[in-house]
Amino acid sequence: MSTRKPTLAVVGATGAVGTVMLGILSQRENVWGEIRLIASARSAGKLLTVRGEQVAVQAISPEAFDGVDIAMFDVPDEISAEWAPIAVERGAIVVDNSGAFRMDPDVPLVVPEVNPDAARNRPRGIISNPNCTTLTMIVALGELHRKWRLTELVVASYQAASGAGQPGIDRLHDELEVVANDRSLGNVAGDVRRALAEKLGEGESPFPAPLALNVVPWAGSAKGEGWSSEELKVRNESRKILGIADLKVSATCVRVPVVTTHSLAVHATFAEEITVAEARQALVEAPSVVVVDDPDGKEFPTPADTVGADPTFVGRLRQALDFPNTLDLFVTGDNLRKGAALNTAQIAELIARDL
Repeated sequence: MSTRKPTLAVVGATGAVGTVMLGILSQRENVWGEIRLIASARSAGKLLTVRGEQVAVQAISPEAFDGVDIAMFDVPDEISAEWAPIAVERGAIVVDNSGAFRMDPDVPLVVPEVNPDAARNRPRGIISNPNCTTLTMIVALGELHRKWRLTELVVASYQAASGAGQPGIDRLHDELEVVANDRSLGNVAGDVRRALAEKLGEGESPFPAPLALNVVPWAGSAKGEGWSSEELKVRNESRKILGIADLKVSATCVRVPVVTTHSLAVHATFAEEITVAEARQALVEAPSVVVVDDPDGKEFPTPADTVGADPTFVGRLRQALDFPNTLDLFVTGDNLRKGAALNTAQIAELIARDL
């Protein structure tokens, strides 16, 4: 193994997740030599701070990947699909946070706490980072599956506006400004929608319905038969990460008026007998999980209390009353950190150890 510290490229460094990534790289153990920042041509020359130093953004090009050992991508699917193979051709191993390669059988889908060995089998030179909704729950479920064998999973997600990127964050704040000083809103069907249209115009929103004073039972794009892309990602990605091809999964994904941090209500059935006490102890001992579970004391995880943190937070642990070997629990996790940037960085660090 070389003593040279590997060169890292951050592609999409100026985006919402890219910005979080630069902060994470500055906070974690410094395993990198050069860190190269890459974005679109319009961002070229912009100075960003990483590890306490200002680094100029480079425009994406084949030459930008020359000498790069590992490239972390946080860009739209179509950009990853085009540029990740080019980065590999120039000698980089790619860790991709888009959905472009997640279900490719030749691309591992990796969560370091759950399936780290999968990162070593990368025939295309690419490793995928799971969707943020899946990542919110999968560390906790992976720990429980390891001991009691997960067989069925029913989840309802409560997804933050930032899951739709910076436009989602901006839209939520704009809507909140409109409704904040009008206490009459929310009492008549359609009044919130009309107020937003009057103040914000009929311009396109990232959400199919008002998010302020509301919840929207839809996230992602339509995939047929009533399912959204986010719901199918939960099903397909959970199966791939846990290595359970026939895992029974059903998900309903809901957008809620939270800026950052996704939550999920999880109904998980196991092959082996499991008690709440055993599950709680296993989760307490898991290094990336924090258990906050005292309903009598009104202590449980909420997005407002866990945003900005790295772990998965678990609470409301209880035995499902009418379902044997089944636990109900509530999970929260910062969708820009563990749900995107942090997991990507952890995968890159796994690879760096083997270079």
